Amino acid sequence: MLKGKTALVTGSTSGIGLATARALAADGANIMLNGFGDKDAIEKERAGLEKEFGIKASYSAADMSKPGEIAEMVAATEKQFGALDVLVNNAGIQFVANIEDFPVERWDAIIAINLSSSFHTIRAAMPGMKARKWGRIVNIASAHGLVASAQKVAYVAAKHGIVGLTKVVAIEAANAGVTCNAICPGWVLTPLVQKQIDDRAKASGKSVREEEIALLSEKQPMHQFTKPENIGALTVFLASDAAASITGSAYSIDGGWVAQ
Repeated sequence: MLKGKTALVTGSTSGIGLATARALAADGANIMLNGFGDKDAIEKERAGLEKEFGIKASYSAADMSKPGEIAEMVAATEKQFGALDVLVNNAGIQFVANIEDFPVERWDAIIAINLSSSFHTIRAAMPGMKARKWGRIVNIASAHGLVASAQKVAYVAAKHGIVGLTKVVAIEAANAGVTCNAICPGWVLTPLVQKQIDDRAKASGKSVREEEIALLSEKQPMHQFTKPENIGALTVFLASDAAASITGSAYSIDGGWVAQ
């Protein structure tokens, strides 16, 4: 469905972002990767996308906390591929502390990367999308874009902001052929979460599966993690013509977290 289109996925050198880039590439889209990491590992992923899916892939090291670099990345994508059709805002960081102990610099960094960067990418990409009368914007929010948890003040504020940003963009672009939606994942099994589970099992003497259930049960009724590939698949659907009239929505993919 996306053959000939180009997708930019921020924070896509690992985890949810990489899985989403792979899903879009599998559907035929050319890919602009973005993120930090080992240069050789990133090049391996970039070349692998081209070889496995027969598409063109490039990489931008733009720092998502710097508006100038973000604008340059969008311009480079349009210049190299001729257009930017699908924008996936995925880049994010986290820090946990009570409000009175939350470092100001951590707040600023999380708001910059988790929220402001999406404004900057959308602002830069929108003129081209409107000119071509076709565009898909998918913002990776979180269950924390809809509900809150303690000690995550900056993350929750940013993700709530992403959901609001999504709605405004959807309204403004409603008759321009451009849609904008948010995806709100719950627990996603990443290497960092897996280490957390393994450490809990080691400390408690319980099985890994028992600790998985204990961790999941803290927030969601379904004792199953969302996979990064699940998020990638939903992104592909939202980028498809089948979703042409879906805009301004926040899609929970969270094992029932916010249904409670």
